[in-house]
Formats: sequence, C-alpha cells, structure tokens
Amino acid sequence: MIAQRSYDCLVMGAGPAGCCAAALVAESGFSTLLVERDKMPRFHVGESLMPETYWAFERLGILDEMLRIAFTRKNGVQFVNADDKETQPFIFSEFDEHPSAVTWHVERAKFDQLLLDTAYNRGATVVDETRVLDIELKKSPPHKVMLKLANGREQEVSARVVVDATGQQSLIANRLGLREYYEDLKKAAVWTYFEGARRNGGANPEVTCILHTRNKEAWFWYIPLSDGTVSVGLVGDNEYVLKRGGSPESRFREEMKNCPGILRRTQDARIVSRFHVAKEFSYITKKQAGDGWVLIGDAAGFIDPIYSSGVFLALKSATMAADAVISGLASGNVSARVLGSWTEQYENGVAPIRKLVRAFYTKPFSFGEFIRTFPHHRENLVRLLVGKTFEGNPHEIFEDMDPWIEDLKQKSAPALA
Repeated sequence: MIAQRSYDCLVMGAGPAGCCAAALVAESGFSTLLVERDKMPRFHVGESLMPETYWAFERLGILDEMLRIAFTRKNGVQFVNADDKETQPFIFSEFDEHPSAVTWHVERAKFDQLLLDTAYNRGATVVDETRVLDIELKKSPPHKVMLKLANGREQEVSARVVVDATGQQSLIANRLGLREYYEDLKKAAVWTYFEGARRNGGANPEVTCILHTRNKEAWFWYIPLSDGTVSVGLVGDNEYVLKRGGSPESRFREEMKNCPGILRRTQDARIVSRFHVAKEFSYITKKQAGDGWVLIGDAAGFIDPIYSSGVFLALKSATMAADAVISGLASGNVSARVLGSWTEQYENGVAPIRKLVRAFYTKPFSFGEFIRTFPHHRENLVRLLVGKTFEGNPHEIFEDMDPWIEDLKQKSAPALA
C-alpha cells in the first residue's frame, strides 16, 4: 500500500521527464508520489542524447554518475547519403570546448534507473508496477487518481497537481482530446540490436549516424552502445515501413539491402534482439497545462527521432514545468496560467527542431550539400544538433535554408506536359 492518501504532486510515468520533475518538486519540500506502470528497470528506446541534456544532469547532481556508468560518449552526428557518401561529422565540440559539448549513447534501462533513484534520493515516494486506472479531474484541485498496485489492490490518491509523464500513452491528453498528429510526419520505426557491428574505434570519435536508403523513402539510425551492441532502427512513412503482407522484420531486412551504409557496417554482425515497432509517434497537444495538471515529455508531444531530441525535450519540459509546479504549490495557485507559464517559451525552443526535421524529410535536401553551399551556417547547424534552441537566434539558418529548399523542390518537380 502507498502510505499517504494525498500528495502535493503526483507524477505519472517514471521515464526521464517524470523522474526529473518528481526529483525537483520533491527536493523543494513538497510531498511527491512518482508511479510507474512497468517494473523498473525496463527496456526503452531513445539511446542517443543531445548535449544540452548536460544542464538537467547538472541540476539533478548526476553528472559524476553518468561518467561512472561509462556510457558510450557521443561526440557528434554524421549523415550518410543514399550512395554511402558520408558527410564530414558534425562534431559538437568544434564550436564549444565546454564539457557539455560531449554527451552519451545510453542503455535506457540503466539510464532511467539512475533517474528513478535520483527522484527517490531527492525525497519522492516511488512505486513501480503501478497502473493508473482512472483520473478524476475536478473543477478545482485536488484531483483524484485511482491506482492498481503491484499486489493487485486498488488505491485512490489525491494530489493538488497531477503531472502526466506517461509518454505516448499521454493519459490526460487522450482523456481530454488534446492530441493532434502531424499529418506530414506520420512515421513508423522498426529497430533491433546488433552484436559485432562496425564501430569507429581508435582515435575516431564515436557519433550517431543517420543513413538514407537508396530511394530516400526511409532512413536508419546507427547508435553504438557501451555493452558492445549497436542500436539500428529503420524509420519512414507508416505506409512504406509497415506494408501489408510483410512482417516488420522482413521490411527491415529488405531496407537494409537498400542501404549500402548499413550493409557495410553490419556485414560481420549478428542480430541479438527481437524487432521492436513504433508508429505514428509525431504529434503535439493543443495545450500542456490546466488547473492542477500539466503534461511533460512525450505526453506533451513528440517530433521525430531523427535528431535524438526526445530525452533532451523530456528533461527540458520537466525542469521548466517543475519550476512552475513549485511556484504554484508555494503560492497556493495551481491554475492553468501558473502551471502553463513555461509553455510558450518551450514551444519557441522546439520550433527550430521541428523545422529541421521537416527539412530532412524534403527529398531533394542534403545537409552536406547545404553546408557546402552555405558554409557560414555550419556553426548554426551544429548548435541546433547540440540542442541550443532556447538561446541566441536558432532560426537564423532558415533564412537561407527555407528558400534553398523551395528552389530544390522546383528544380526536382516533374515538368508539365
């Protein structure tokens, strides 16, 4: 049983966003309950981090732990075109020598457990194998949540603030009809893990690789991990990746043959995991906060895995929302205005990442060609790939990129008869 029946803050979901928010609210002195559906530690995708996650780790006090665990260090991003021609790697430290310029490829079970332990150590009550059966959002808080505990018993708890960090379940957003899918980003992903796949090694810095297939209808991610495996994922339009009549595994293997860069890197490797599938994962919510509730992380929205922004945005939204929750609880005002005070600033930081995603999915577009044409934007592009979208002028690059893409579209369009 959960000892208390009421809390200042109830956080649903113990992924990066939920753990971060729970840790920050709890260490501020407010009673906090963090509940997780699955038994921890548990498997999850999203191994490649953006460097700007550094500042959340610093605030949580876990930078030393990240180093101790010895995750694979991620130094940059490299794009590989349909002909297996590699761009010069975009190395994050090229324009910034601060320790934050190098990040990690993480095994999510270890990483998420670290964050869960951090929430517990900061004072949160933490329970896993606990399902949310129902949420009763009152006209004014506290709200009521019915839980099913690991022992099968049901228990109702109340909270002045409910934080939804349930990922793509997005319990509150689905309850209130807030989710909207990006029509142009209805993608699916199929991924697995290889042992013995090629790694950079030696003096060559390890990076995340993004590899196009020959027809540019799909792409692969390639993420070397510290346990010796490499996470390899196929991403493309739902209808293309999950064609009728074929299994996700058969589509994955078929597209491998259509991607010389993946074939070369995995020619001496073997698959050591089952195949995993996710689909229609790009969406937004019409609002991220109401009276006594707030959405963070993937529960608030998800763009696309192409730039590994998921964990960064989860932590960023969690820290921003946690500060709003702390302010609201301290003042006794947990209105939508207070709990959502961060959302406009957050959207301004997400917007350039979303624009860069759409640029990547424009078929004639190539980052290598763009930088060769506009070399002065290399630093701006690296800053976007690092996650520095909440400072400076992240939209500067699009002053040239937007018209350049439109020109490419016109040149590649079929001539009218």
